[in-house]
Amino acid sequence: MTQTDSKFADSDQSSCNQPSASGVLQDVHIEHGTYYVTTLIIPKQESTSSSCEALKEEEFFAIQNERSLFPVGWIHTHPSQSCFMSSIDLHTHFSYQAMVPEAFAIVMAPTDQSRSYGIFRLSDPGGMSVLKECEESGFHPHGEPADGSPIYEHCANVFTNTNLSKYGLRY
Repeated sequence: MTQTDSKFADSDQSSCNQPSASGVLQDVHIEHGTYYVTTLIIPKQESTSSSCEALKEEEFFAIQNERSLFPVGWIHTHPSQSCFMSSIDLHTHFSYQAMVPEAFAIVMAPTDQSRSYGIFRLSDPGGMSVLKECEESGFHPHGEPADGSPIYEHCANVFTNTNLSKYGLRY
């Protein structure tokens, strides 16, 4: 999937009132020790400029099960914010990374002047430990990991391929 093929990249660069969007990166093809994400499922959703909630999750899971897909991460937008992982994002991502240590999160932030997207993961063991112990919900601060690492980090080993086609991509 290229960035321009996705509705996540279609936000009006000048608008801060675009709704948020979210999708789950599915199915991994492994070739020569490299993982390739081959599917993106965008569930039905309701969203505002600062939140997104999946609807009819049973339909989403039915598609995942019918096609034997395996979730390896997720993608979401920050249409009016900078490119970072919020406390809610960290909690969402914790569930992915707890299941699949290689899982990653993509944040699309079209109004961020310094970077329009980022690929992140929780630091391990530091960030994973902080999130495992956190019982708060909603937007809230997190303490620093005991090992001094950042709570999350950029995935230096995840790359995008702008030459991929839309083949198999369904909205």
